[in-house]
Amino acid sequence: MGTHKYKYCLCFTRKFHLKEAEPPSDVRSLFNEYGQGGSHMTAEQLRKFLSGPQVSGDPDQADRIVERIRQQKGPIALLSRPGLTLEDFHHYLFSPELNPPLKSEVHHDMSAPLSHYFIYTGHNSYLTGNQLSSDCSDAPIIKALQRGVRVIELDMWPNSTKDDIDILHGRTLTSPVSLLRCLKSIKEYAFVASPYPVIITLEDHLTPDLQAKVAKMVTEILGNTLYYPDTEHLKEFPSPEFLKNRIILSTKPPKEYLQAKTFKERDIEHSDLKKKNEEAAWGREVPDLQDELESAAAKDDDDDDSDQKRDDDNDDDDPKMQQPQSLEYKHLITIKAGKPKGSMKEALKVDPDKVRRLSLSEQELAKAAVSHSEELIRFTQKNMLRIYPKGVRINSSNYNPFIGWIHGAQMVAFNMQGYGRSLWLMHGFYRANGGCGYVKKPDFLMKTGPNNEVFDPKAELPVKTKLKVKVYMGDGWHLDFKQTHFDQYSPPDFYTRVGIAGVPADSVMKKTKAIEDNWAPCWNEEFEFPLTVPEIALLRVEVHEYDMSEKDDFGGQTVLPISELRPGIRAVPLFDYKGNKFKSVKLLMRFEFV
Repeated sequence: MGTHKYKYCLCFTRKFHLKEAEPPSDVRSLFNEYGQGGSHMTAEQLRKFLSGPQVSGDPDQADRIVERIRQQKGPIALLSRPGLTLEDFHHYLFSPELNPPLKSEVHHDMSAPLSHYFIYTGHNSYLTGNQLSSDCSDAPIIKALQRGVRVIELDMWPNSTKDDIDILHGRTLTSPVSLLRCLKSIKEYAFVASPYPVIITLEDHLTPDLQAKVAKMVTEILGNTLYYPDTEHLKEFPSPEFLKNRIILSTKPPKEYLQAKTFKERDIEHSDLKKKNEEAAWGREVPDLQDELESAAAKDDDDDDSDQKRDDDNDDDDPKMQQPQSLEYKHLITIKAGKPKGSMKEALKVDPDKVRRLSLSEQELAKAAVSHSEELIRFTQKNMLRIYPKGVRINSSNYNPFIGWIHGAQMVAFNMQGYGRSLWLMHGFYRANGGCGYVKKPDFLMKTGPNNEVFDPKAELPVKTKLKVKVYMGDGWHLDFKQTHFDQYSPPDFYTRVGIAGVPADSVMKKTKAIEDNWAPCWNEEFEFPLTVPEIALLRVEVHEYDMSEKDDFGGQTVLPISELRPGIRAVPLFDYKGNKFKSVKLLMRFEFV
């Protein structure tokens, strides 16, 4: 029966023996080198290590690290020889608090217009589950704000008696929550995770009298945190720095909009609600970007989601569409949305005198990326582009966000209440810049050449840098999981998947061998990733437990923005499939750019 035989026999005496996690050979070598062969590494020797291979940028950190680790060991350690033993040194390197993989502070320039940033954006933020029948609540809004999401979407409809405003997914079975409750929760939780502005995108299906009620409610509840401009049209958006601790509104200028189409039976019949529920957890791989673009190019125009919500497809300048409206409500809108009638080329025209927001579905974006790639990037250099999931994503799944990001789309809207690998990418992308919800777009997306040329996402680009990733070991599962979680009769067999999400040329996944029967596996495997667009690439890390007879078990994941990785040996905390951080599970990894 091979190496797994004792799983099925009655010899259980060693079934859960926990092997101590010992320092890898690289850690021992560094300790000997910088400790100059001694039994202890002094604070001065640690300082040299931190300014060498373990670039820290803080010369005072060495004393604090030594002091902190000695304190953690208790009063006896304070009487012993000062400095770090090999075990102490390993403990420091393997501590996510003392030695995290990313910078923790906001460090991007926050004084540019909002259009210069990728913004952490939610879609249908009030839904607790699927898009057709889940409850509407302020709970997912609060959770999103606590995670650092900066754009909250609310769909406003008249209530059953037509005298108040409900938030719900229109013409579905979702049960409503009141606008009042949502606004109060947004006000309370807006800045718990980040001081930078919260944008409320409103999908408006209200009569003018209810729009007036919204204006009153918004100004009363949000008070001084609500910002709106004193001019009807902005020539340029304000900056995140200027809008610190403020809330702004974004919607199309008001008019009665009650003709939302219902979901057709055809959609529900062919939707991923009917498929095996692979995306409900973590099973399905992120959709391939190249495949999506090629698929969009092959589709006819009339294949588009004609029945899904189009929140920007009315031209507010069309006199036939004008109705009596609340001037106060219109005055409160900072980011005006609207989509001129006609072609995509018309929709992407840049007006030198005013900025606006345009919304496209994920399929509309894919088609535009094939035929209007340059216009998309020119548009997003000054204006806002919001991408939302296609209407048939009934189970709140998501798409590959890079199709939006590589074209400069600021608001790539995701179902934050869904699960899966695409959402892990979104979580990881916004760990950048101190997790403040605003990530400055790279220069190549903002530059225009002498002949008005812009970045071409389809161009074959040279390799800019290579990232070497070494996966040393993992630990913490024995603390966060039951002993029988992975295998009934033996310790788990963990392996790690490591790879890149980014432009198609950079995207790849590799994996380590599985280490059998060990709660603290040591892989000691190195991978090299050539990167053509490192500025927006993400490092993907997943741990799975090999199961010969069934589907492999999930053991944790994280996604890290490559532009922010701290070189050297780092402790990398892992997250569960919902994106919540495990208390103890972590990997020891080394990052090196060559």
